[in-house]
Amino acid sequence: MSRFEHVRHRPPVLLEQSRELLVACAAMNSYVNISHIVRTAGCFGISRVVACGTARLEERIARDGADSVILEVRRSLPPVLDRFKAQGYELVGLEQTTCSESLFTFSFVPRTVLVIGNERHGLTPEELSRLDRVAEIPMNGLPHSLNAATAAAVAMYQYAQQFRVGFATGTEQTT
Repeated sequence: MSRFEHVRHRPPVLLEQSRELLVACAAMNSYVNISHIVRTAGCFGISRVVACGTARLEERIARDGADSVILEVRRSLPPVLDRFKAQGYELVGLEQTTCSESLFTFSFVPRTVLVIGNERHGLTPEELSRLDRVAEIPMNGLPHSLNAATAAAVAMYQYAQQFRVGFATGTEQTT
């Protein structure tokens, strides 16, 4: 019979190359959500989060993510999305919409911006109009949706599952 022993803070598995996923967040009501998103991004080797509005980190929540993830704060989301689209990223919203695709079967492309909406209001029509695709996390019970930071974590995990070693061979990361 095997015995399990707790291993606290196992060293991270290093990626062969950086992941090309970026996370862009609408203005959030809670600094806690942005802090959790940055912490999760750090855990999955995602190096950049763009947050809109008056975002700031609670370092006790973001922990080492505050040191390993670049947090850019911008005034509003639509110009950010336009800039990333011009740089060749696919813009994927995480939202419940018509024509959304189940995150369980969603195929990400390497150069993706994961777009997270406001905790209460989601993504605005102006923001939705800029997206290439929308992924939705199927709900099997109540409430009808996850917390914004929790949903972002689920989507980042799904992306990381598809790109386990980093970005695809032959592509280059641009910032």
